[in-house]
Amino acid sequence: MHGFGSNRLAQLTALALTVAIAIAAASIASGSVSYLSKLIGLSATALTTLLVVGFTMLAMLGVRESASLSAAIGVLEILGIAVATWVGFLTAPDLNVEGMLPSSVAGWQGVVGGSFIAFFAFIGFESLVNMAEEAKEPRRTIPYAIVGAIVVSTLLYIAVSAALVLADRGGESPLIGLFQGSHASLFAAVGSLAIANGVLVEIMMLARLFYGMARRRQLPAFLEQVNPRTRTPIVATALAGAIVLAASVLIPFKQLVGFANTLTLGIFVLVDLALWRIQNTRPTGERAFAVARWVPPVAAASAVALIFANLFA
Repeated sequence: MHGFGSNRLAQLTALALTVAIAIAAASIASGSVSYLSKLIGLSATALTTLLVVGFTMLAMLGVRESASLSAAIGVLEILGIAVATWVGFLTAPDLNVEGMLPSSVAGWQGVVGGSFIAFFAFIGFESLVNMAEEAKEPRRTIPYAIVGAIVVSTLLYIAVSAALVLADRGGESPLIGLFQGSHASLFAAVGSLAIANGVLVEIMMLARLFYGMARRRQLPAFLEQVNPRTRTPIVATALAGAIVLAASVLIPFKQLVGFANTLTLGIFVLVDLALWRIQNTRPTGERAFAVARWVPPVAAASAVALIFANLFA
């Protein structure tokens, strides 16, 4: 928010981002538990506690170890989505693409409202900037990583969504509905692991955010303590895990998703407007990167539109 020349606004935005990441991680944990509960006979609270505590401890082991595991799970997740898409198209009674488009105003209202919820699937890519210290040539690689991840994920989301609609699968777990018997249990296990991967990533990002804020003296100094062996901010990671666990247990899933989306979109609006102001007040040579002048206002307007879509859909 330094684009507005206000340190206080920057601090408030950082605090809002902290809350958004924590709520997003809690939402992901709750979603993963909904899959795990179909396989393990434990209460949702017990499963959530085991999941969050386990990933918090893993995040303390080191960035390289955590990132390697996250990447491996990510590959498994992509394979799972590819298999589900293939099965969905195979089991579809027909490939009537026209049937995928709403035929009434109410149907389009559902699409507009659903777009707000679907935005949750894209939360987290922007958090990659918090790991810039661990990247090589971050000014060049981080933007490519964010854009590349969004493009690949969008294509996967479109493919699996089309397969589910054509196969006429709905309910709370439509992907599991594509399979039967032991295959359904296997896919539930893969799905829970893939979703849970987001918990690990968000805890790492939240810990790094706490660490960075502590270095800037926006949070207590003890949060910037780094373990000399693992090179991870242990206290910041423990705090991140505790906040995620508390939110996961205390707040219902739907409220978590809605709040995380609204808060993140609000942050996006502020960031886009700050970038737009920088474009109009600073010479090009003083900027770390450059985008077309029309991008920030259009992005801000799109974020506002999604917020209103949820309110009036």
